[in-house]
Formats: sequence, structure tokens, C-alpha cells
Amino acid sequence: MKAAFIERFGPAESIRFASLPDPEPGPTEVLVDIGATTVNPVDTFIRSGAWRTPVTFPFVVGRDLVGTVAAVGAGTAGFSVGDRVWCNSLGHGGRQGAAAERAAVPADRLYHLPDGVSPEQAVAVMHPAATAYLALFTHGALRPGESVLVVGAGGNVGSAAVTLAAEAGARVLATARAEDEEHCRALGAEGFADYRAPDLADRLRAAAPHGVDLVVDAAGRNDLEGAVDLLALRGRVVVLAGLDSRPLLPVGPLYLKDGTVTGFVISRATVAELAEAARALNRLLARGRLRAREVEERPLSTMAEAHARLERGELHGRRLVLRPASDT
Repeated sequence: MKAAFIERFGPAESIRFASLPDPEPGPTEVLVDIGATTVNPVDTFIRSGAWRTPVTFPFVVGRDLVGTVAAVGAGTAGFSVGDRVWCNSLGHGGRQGAAAERAAVPADRLYHLPDGVSPEQAVAVMHPAATAYLALFTHGALRPGESVLVVGAGGNVGSAAVTLAAEAGARVLATARAEDEEHCRALGAEGFADYRAPDLADRLRAAAPHGVDLVVDAAGRNDLEGAVDLLALRGRVVVLAGLDSRPLLPVGPLYLKDGTVTGFVISRATVAELAEAARALNRLLARGRLRAREVEERPLSTMAEAHARLERGELHGRRLVLRPASDT
């Protein structure tokens, strides 16, 4: 099979596109013919070695896939040849990645794709939306009627967070670039502020005079002083981006509010947590409520370029969908 892989940790140009042996699924794995994959920031961390996780070289990169079941292991249940499926947790923890023509996927990390949902839209949203879901509900304990501030709401994870929180009956405030306001409000944000505004703190305080119950920072800005200042009593902050971030934590104000700051990375999510997020995402995908802001399709052979573009910051709000079929 053709695959995008690395033979050592390194820069984007270390990704090769060439033939590798087809994977041989074990008894609890499902062999999937891959129709589409994508690239996420965490993929670049693993490829570069910035975030270490067990890998075996040559290592196929990538987390996400949408495809069709080609064969099922003797110890699997619930999948049949021809089923349309998706996964968003390959490419780390000792698992080979999704940037190939075929992948052997553990059955407990594989989910059915709802009827009528396009592979391009599904693969574009599954990783950022699962990240948003786990940040909001698993780690942020967001409940209907509560208020949430989504920092970086114009990006992929932030956009999904606005959608999911609004769908859950929360009051959503969003910060992003000024040109993202229409997009954020269309997703369900009740309030909006340009993150570059010199009076940003005052604007947020005016929009939430009693504070917010949850702050989710999808941008990696991690202004903990501002976030804690804005919290309501027993408010929560979830930090999910900013690998090199080293902000100051205002401990005094935090404990006087009974507040919490929680770090979260989807790579640590359990199989049960990922499955819970998948069920929620499938419901929204089936209803057409979860869509990528912009999708650009490219052949899988351009994976090295895709990593480079992501690292250069060229993909704000845009998702690259890479298709093995484009290379045949």
C-alpha cells in the first residue's frame, strides 16, 4: 500500500510517501480501506518528537480516517465488510497512523459513519469536535444554562466548541479575530469580542457581569490571570492548547472562587471517553449541525506539505482532507 510515513523524528520534509506492506489486523482489529484522512497540530508534535509517545519506525503519521471495512478480526463484533466507518485516535500510543491506503484499527476505537454524511466533512471535524466535546463536558463539566467563554472560537476546535456548547443549551461567549464574528454568531455564540481589542477584559466583563462558569482556551493563549478574573464562583478553566505555554497562575483569586484549572489533551482520553464523544458527534453529523468551516482536498502524497502549511499557520479555520484515491 502507499503511505505517508517517517523513519525518524524530524521536520515536515522528513515525511516520505512510498509503499509499505499492508497491515495485518489482529483478532480484535478491523481492516479499513481508507477514503480520507487529515492533519492535526498534534500530528506535527508527534512527527517532530516534541511530544513523545510509543512509535515503531517506519511510522505512518495521522490520527483520523473515514473509510470502508475490508475485513474483520475473529474477536470483533458490530462491524461487517462494506460498513462505512471512522476513527480519530490512530498514530500514537503504539498505533500506526491513518495516512495510508489501509489501516488496522482496534475495534473499540472505530465508529460507524451515519448515513448521508460525506467522508470529507466527517474526517474534517472528528478530531477538533471530539477535542471540544471532551474539553467542554468531560473535563469542563458544562451543564445546560451555564455560561462558557470559548477563546479562539474562529479556529477548528473553537468553532466546534461553540456549536457543541450552544447545542447543549449553554450561553456562549466567543473571542476570535474581528472578521470571525459572523461565523461565530452563526454557530450559536451570543456574545463576541475581538481578542485584539485593547479593552477586551472590560468587554468580556460587560458581557458576563456575574462571571462565566467555564473558560475553554482553544487558541493556546492561556491568559490565566484574565480567565480566573472572569470566572464565576466555582468556575472552571480548561487548557487544551499551547505546548510551550508557561503562564502565571493567580492562585489567590482562584482558590477564593473555589475555581479549578484543568489541563487536557485528547491523546490521554480513554477508549470510553472517545466513544462517548463519538456518539455525540454522530448525532450532530447526522443532523447536519457539525460541519467544517472550509475544506481543501489534496492527494495523500502531499502530506509533508500539509504538515508544513499547518506549522506555518496558513490554515486558520481551514481543514485539509487528504485522499489516497487521488494518488492512484
